[in-house]
Amino acid sequence: MASTTDPDKIRQFDTFYTEVKEIEKRDSVLTPKQQIERLLRPGATYRNLNPFDVLQVEPETPLHEVKKKYHRLSILVHPDKNQDDSERAQQAFEAVNKAWKTLENEETRKKCMDIIEEAVGRTDLMLVEKRKKAKKEGKDNIPEDDPEKYKHAVYVLTMKLFADLERKRRELAERDQEERKRKREQEIEEEENAKAQKEWQKNFEESRQNRVNSWQNFQAQGKSKTKKLKSFKPPKNKPESSKDN
Repeated sequence: MASTTDPDKIRQFDTFYTEVKEIEKRDSVLTPKQQIERLLRPGATYRNLNPFDVLQVEPETPLHEVKKKYHRLSILVHPDKNQDDSERAQQAFEAVNKAWKTLENEETRKKCMDIIEEAVGRTDLMLVEKRKKAKKEGKDNIPEDDPEKYKHAVYVLTMKLFADLERKRRELAERDQEERKRKREQEIEEEENAKAQKEWQKNFEESRQNRVNSWQNFQAQGKSKTKKLKSFKPPKNKPESSKDN
């Protein structure tokens, strides 16, 4: 059994303690109230489409580290921990949960990574043109040569790509809904037409039978009158007697 004074054990504990303190220091930057404000800030509908931004992790962060951050954030904004602002806390909590579910799933995480890569690629192309323009103007560098400003440029374009993707998704959903509605209205119209046709056919059959019966009655009455006329014999005229005889 290793002694509590084992140098390896002490080193491992020191490393673990240092990591814990760093995590606490990072998380203390934003209190539960500030995290709720961050997640519900203006434009959050589109900002929160980026799960990396919601969970405050870099795209290259290992999944097990992302999960740890998710647990810490979900505890910070949990409605039970923020009963004085439970309704907004619930919205923030749902945003955190949605972000984790997106990154936990391999397929949706890859889609997010594809967006990040596209943002980086497009930003780099844009900066190439920007550097050419700066060179013509006699400038040696551009603001994005600063790593933080470059990172911000990628961040802005990433948000735009996520927002564009969401708008397209909504447009397709609205189109699909309209198409479903149109088809349903057409089905209802066809059903009503079929019902009306069936009702008309039914009435026609019933009225036809009535017409047949009326015609038969009419013919029967006509024959009866004809028989009566045939059986009627007018009286014979008697010859007048001659008074002179």
